[in-house]
Amino acid sequence: MSKKNPKKNNPSKADIVSNPTENPDIIEADGLSLWSRYRAWRKRVHIAQEEKRRRRGWLLDWVYTIVEVVLIVFVIRVTAVEAFRIPTGSMENTLLVGDFLLVNKFVYGIRTPDWIGVPFTNIGFSIPYARLPVISDPKPGDILVFRYPHNQRINYIKRCVAVGGQTVVIKNKRLFVDGEEIPLPTNGKLADPRVIPPHIRMPHISPPGAGNKDNYGPVTVPEGFYMMMGDNRDNSADSRFWGFLDERLVLGKALIIYFSWDKTTPLYRFWELVRWNRFCRLIR
Repeated sequence: MSKKNPKKNNPSKADIVSNPTENPDIIEADGLSLWSRYRAWRKRVHIAQEEKRRRRGWLLDWVYTIVEVVLIVFVIRVTAVEAFRIPTGSMENTLLVGDFLLVNKFVYGIRTPDWIGVPFTNIGFSIPYARLPVISDPKPGDILVFRYPHNQRINYIKRCVAVGGQTVVIKNKRLFVDGEEIPLPTNGKLADPRVIPPHIRMPHISPPGAGNKDNYGPVTVPEGFYMMMGDNRDNSADSRFWGFLDERLVLGKALIIYFSWDKTTPLYRFWELVRWNRFCRLIR
């Protein structure tokens, strides 16, 4: 009678490790695999969580869940991305009234909250804030969301056309930066064919005496500031009227249109209220 090979019936740990296709788990000294350890740990965590929920009761458990979600959303909103809505036509046709945007707040440096209060009201108070190191600085052509310099409770969105040290001139609605003409953005527009002559000074132009909205400058942007203009050049309250933008007021860079709603469409044409062709459109 032939003798059976004992190794076939009682494989050693070395045999198991050397045959990963038959025994895919990695065997440790005590005979337990890493996967088994992980599953046991997950089971203990699940039991502990269920026990906590049982002690809290369903109502308190819902409160804890809501608070956790709010905190997660708040952290994401402060550090990474935030949603904004376009209320005016100053950036037409790049951005339309009713566009909902996601803004990258990380690229220009995360800014900690500078105001604490009741949402959607003016009840609250200002607090000191800090800005973390930036990945990159705003550059000409970027579309920025920022605090309006004359009322920092209001957010504005415009296109950066010049940075600190550059000289800006507008001649008959044509923009020049450091002597080079900057063409109107692809989806930008000039809605008014009339041109205000250079000798006419508009009273609300900034800095005073810089001319008018159609013939402006030359002016040099101070270091640490930006020149901002709307793509709808004839209907935009921008740096020509309220001055240069302090870099400390920049909130982030417009990233993508995630939803768009045309409130001017009559309700009986409700299928046209949503601008489907603008969903998930990158902003340039």
